[in-house]
Parts: sequence; C-alpha cells; structure tokens
Amino acid sequence: MGRYTGPVCRLCRREGQKLFLKGARCYMAKCPIEQGTGAPGMHVGRRARKMSEYGTQLRQKQSLRRQYGMGELQFRRFFQEALRKEGITGELLLQQLEMRLDNIVYRLGIAPSRRAARQFVLHGHIEVNGRKAAIPSMIVNVGDVVAVKDNAKSKDAASRSVEAATGAQLPVWMQFDKTNLKAEVLAVPTREQIAPIVDEQAIVELYSR
Repeated sequence: MGRYTGPVCRLCRREGQKLFLKGARCYMAKCPIEQGTGAPGMHVGRRARKMSEYGTQLRQKQSLRRQYGMGELQFRRFFQEALRKEGITGELLLQQLEMRLDNIVYRLGIAPSRRAARQFVLHGHIEVNGRKAAIPSMIVNVGDVVAVKDNAKSKDAASRSVEAATGAQLPVWMQFDKTNLKAEVLAVPTREQIAPIVDEQAIVELYSR
C-alpha cells in the first residue's frame, strides 16, 4: 500500500484527536477537531456502537502510525525491533520513533510538521555528524549532532520555520543552537518526555494476537 496523499484532516477526524499533521494550522479554530466534526464517512444519524477490544487496540496503533507518517510494514518493523530488545516493548517502540531523524528535525522546529520534516531530509538539507543524511527513518544516537546544511537555501527555509515556532517547547533531551541551526542529542527520551497521547500497551497486545 502506498503513502496516503489525501486530506490529512480526515485522518485526525478518523482517530478523534489531533495528530498535528499540518503544523501551525492544527492550532487554528477552524480545525475540524476543534469544531467537533465527527469521523468521516456515512455515519450521520447512526447510533454509535461500543468499540470492541480489538477495535480499540487498532485505533491506538493507527493513531500512532499516522502521527509519525509511517506505512504499516515500516511501523511493524519498528515494533519487531523494539520486541527484540530488553525492556518495556511499548516504551522502546516510542523511543525508537522519537529518535527518527525526521522526528528530530520536526521537534527542533526546523520543519512545521513531520511530513515537512521528511521532505526536508529527503531533499538533502540535513547533516548528521557533518555528513549528509537523506534517510528520514534513520535512527539518531545519543551524542550525534544534527545540523542544517551550510547553504543559503537550506538555512533560510529552516530559519523561517524556527522563527515561526518560537512558542514551541524544545525537548529537554536535546540541545539546540538556533543561531547555527545545530543540535546535539543529549539522551534517549523517557516515556514522560514523549508527546504522543497513546496507549502503547494496547499496540503491544494487538501485535501479540
């Protein structure tokens, strides 16, 4: 199955919560979630049915997958990798997702959304430890330095985004030099430092069926 290219607000409506897929637009009053718009489809007038346990688990998985803009096969590979490690599988999964290069670019405010961050990385605007990094799913390690490529086009685009995201809170597990558009990963984020509102244990149970 290819990457979803339809209206992203439809995904938020389907999950019943903001997935922050459109950057600053998600904070506007006209956001469908803010306006109380229901799930898409021929549902008007129908009585809401109680969701099954499987349905609840599926919605949690779909919500997390869509927040990070990942396909099912890629998301499952990340889960399998978390399953092989020692520790709490759900937490390890979230940590891996947070350490993706495109997510770090988004968290720094260099791009307004994860989708935009993915494009920014794919177009070769980012370097990791001084070397070009054009793979959005690349896992960044503690101690790595993520920087915007030293050219006018890259820095201008990144600077505009960073200035627009002035009110955004920088994750405490990264140190960011806004002047030089360079950041260092100080630590792996703890569960409390990871933003997605999701029941990761439900996802573990879904894949354990």
